[in-house]
Amino acid sequence: MAARRLPSQNGGGAARPRPKMAARRGAMAAEGPSSLLALSAAAVSRSMAALEPDVWALPGHLLRGLLPLLSVFRLERAEAAARRAGLSTQPVWRKLWDDVMKTRPPNSENITCWRKKFLETFFSNVLHGVLDVSSDWRLNDHHFSPLLHSSPHVTQLTLCNMLQGAVELTAEHNQKVLENLASSLRILKFQHLLSSDQSIRRSLVLLLHRLIHHGSVSQVSMYSWPVPDTVLLVLILSMSAGFWRSGNALAYHSSPCGLCREEGNTQSQESTREQPEREWSDGENLKGSCRAPKEADVQVEVNGPGAGPGQNSGLSGLSFPLQNQAYEEASSKVSCDHTSIQGGSSPPCCSEQLSCRPVLRKSRRRLKSAVGKKRRCLRRSRGLCADPDDLYDFVFTVAREDNSGLLDKNSITEGENTGNWTSSSTGSPCSGNAGCKKRGGSAGIVSLKAAHRFRSVSTLELFSIPLTGDTCRTLSKLLSSWVSLENLVLSYNGLGANIFCILSGLRALSRHPDCHLRVVRVSDVFSHMPCMELVRCILSAFPQLHTLSVSFDLKNQLEGNRPEGNPSCSDAEIPESCLEQLEIRFPREPLHTMFLLPVLKASKSLQQLSLDSAALPSSQELGLLLQALKECNPSLKKLSFHDVNLADHQKEVLLLLQDPILQEITFSFCRLFESCTTEFLTEIINTVKRNSSLKSLRLPGNRLGNHRLVALADIFSEDSSSSLCQLDVSSNCIKPDGLLEFTKKLEGHIQQRGGQIQFTHLRLFQNWLDQDAETAQEALRRLKAVCSVVNDSWDSSQAFADYISVM
Repeated sequence: MAARRLPSQNGGGAARPRPKMAARRGAMAAEGPSSLLALSAAAVSRSMAALEPDVWALPGHLLRGLLPLLSVFRLERAEAAARRAGLSTQPVWRKLWDDVMKTRPPNSENITCWRKKFLETFFSNVLHGVLDVSSDWRLNDHHFSPLLHSSPHVTQLTLCNMLQGAVELTAEHNQKVLENLASSLRILKFQHLLSSDQSIRRSLVLLLHRLIHHGSVSQVSMYSWPVPDTVLLVLILSMSAGFWRSGNALAYHSSPCGLCREEGNTQSQESTREQPEREWSDGENLKGSCRAPKEADVQVEVNGPGAGPGQNSGLSGLSFPLQNQAYEEASSKVSCDHTSIQGGSSPPCCSEQLSCRPVLRKSRRRLKSAVGKKRRCLRRSRGLCADPDDLYDFVFTVAREDNSGLLDKNSITEGENTGNWTSSSTGSPCSGNAGCKKRGGSAGIVSLKAAHRFRSVSTLELFSIPLTGDTCRTLSKLLSSWVSLENLVLSYNGLGANIFCILSGLRALSRHPDCHLRVVRVSDVFSHMPCMELVRCILSAFPQLHTLSVSFDLKNQLEGNRPEGNPSCSDAEIPESCLEQLEIRFPREPLHTMFLLPVLKASKSLQQLSLDSAALPSSQELGLLLQALKECNPSLKKLSFHDVNLADHQKEVLLLLQDPILQEITFSFCRLFESCTTEFLTEIINTVKRNSSLKSLRLPGNRLGNHRLVALADIFSEDSSSSLCQLDVSSNCIKPDGLLEFTKKLEGHIQQRGGQIQFTHLRLFQNWLDQDAETAQEALRRLKAVCSVVNDSWDSSQAFADYISVM
């Protein structure tokens, strides 16, 4: 009866079938004649609004036929019922992905939950307007709100271009969506960002505040921003570090953040009861002035000229680290009574004769005229004044002024006595760096006392984003107290001499007893200091690191010209560390074991070591390294060499393959078989056959060729005690006939061993398998019956004859 009443309930006539029903019938017709059970399932699916409670009680064999006919809304609700019936909805979600997304997701073999994958991607596509929900009847359900119902499944979100997604998510009608994201979202990414106007930045501030400060986001990553908007970049970095003016400032500007309003009321009540007097961090009150303005009393608007108070609801609460110094310095020249703010009233100045313009010493650099003309402070009629200039002008131009006469250099807040990389305490993380001082004074380094500290993320990643000196100084200051930070990735940021500024901030962070930093990855095109020196600098400050990766493409010709105040770290003492993984990519630097030896000695827990693009200055150098590894690192399990010429180091290669501790060895593009003799190849095979601890052998790009690949099959012969599970022979000029011969020989060994073999994975990327497609398909078909094969459809005709010697 419910099925017959359904058309009239929806206002449709029986003679004109709905598009959704027509599409569903068309899909069923395409599958061939329908059974009575299938027809019944289709009828039930059209009446789920009335029958849903009864449907979830159906037995499993009936529910299985119904699941593919449900809309996304009903399918998501069917999850619990399907689980009770012993059914999996994964095949249905996978088919839905294929039908709607029409793409193959990367690493699809590793996807464990297609329901989450579909709904998370669906959310992103709808948010950015690249998916029309009317394109498929399964998405077009009037009960289904695309963003609302998919948001609980979103753990990773990417915002790009003009940040339209941030504007949409902070709209009033999406308040529930934002609440869901605050609970579910863990990773927030920014990619290909463009400059934004004030309203967009306001939306972004509210989004970051809700998702980071009052949410669950633990990782912020930024990608591919060739010309970054400095204001936007500093905004994201500062809020990721947990800095923002909170409490009262939000409550008095109609902010939608009730959490901050409650917190602000609590703080206001405590302030009224206690009436604490603000003190400088050196323990002495500043003479000649009254109490400094409370944090909620002074702030900077990011809106442009003419912006009214109402336009500042989102950004008025924001306090960048670089802003606070100017206000603190102004407070040393301006005497004002501080009154507790209640009900949004404005604190009056203590004297109308008092000038509210801070007296700042002028820099030798020409300041932008707008900053000099329009800078102003509190007024009677407006509680919080607006600096109409662009935030960049205020944040960076003011910060560049020589403030040495206004700020007591000895006044350092607790935990901010950062010093420079050589441990001199001057109150600024970058004070000892010429690269950080070239604009005068303690440029860009400010006190963070005036800002509230909210929850911050534990992972920060910056990929391909140029960082200027000003931005590096800001980041250094943020890093100096970012105790929740566990993972820091700086990749291709053009740091240059600013690397010392970053190191200074990290050194300051290392002094905090609550520091959680465990992973540091630094990579760039040019190195401004030797790789081993950088490794020693970081490890000497952070012995608690678990992973350290340092990678540079090219050596800077000016590497020897070290900025004044940054002496070499090559002699820095390294305490015993917790390092488990060390990766070094040398910019064609010679590998001197004497420089690496102190690091190895201090890293007794080292389990993985990767050396890339190192030049071996002598034949004895590799032997010294192996001896050092044997003596200092008994726990080493994985050793990798990439782009290191090992053609003349056959003895050392054999010693490595004999090691009873190593479980994974990689010789990647090491020219291992360039001048290989038959005897050396035989020794390699016999050595691996006798090694029962080696699980993975990776040999990509070593000029292996067909005949050597065939010989490697003997590793799995009947007399072998090898436990090798994974073999990587990518980029080795292997042709289809050679692969087929290898397969046949491997099958013979497996048969001799009664089918007992531990070999499970073979990697064949970028080999010449396209030269005879039929033979290659036969070889791959037979191989896949033995192990898991990972290959690609590489077009060898587009590649240069790099391995001409083995053709």
